[in-house]
Amino acid sequence: MNLDEKIYQYARKLPYSFQEELFDFIQYLLIKAEQQEKQEWASLSLSSAMRDMEDEPDLYSVSDIRVAFA
Repeated sequence: MNLDEKIYQYARKLPYSFQEELFDFIQYLLIKAEQQEKQEWASLSLSSAMRDMEDEPDLYSVSDIRVAFA
């Protein structure tokens, strides 16, 4: 018996109100997994964009600043 079947068998044994609660929890977990995946992609994208940036020459220095803000 695979995991899907085990979950189904256990869920069927629950009272209806708990089945509704289980369904809500499953929806919550799906949203959480989706958000986590988006966060991982965003992190990967940022790290890819910044890769080897520290090896690039500096284009500007402090002497290039024309207006100082205090």
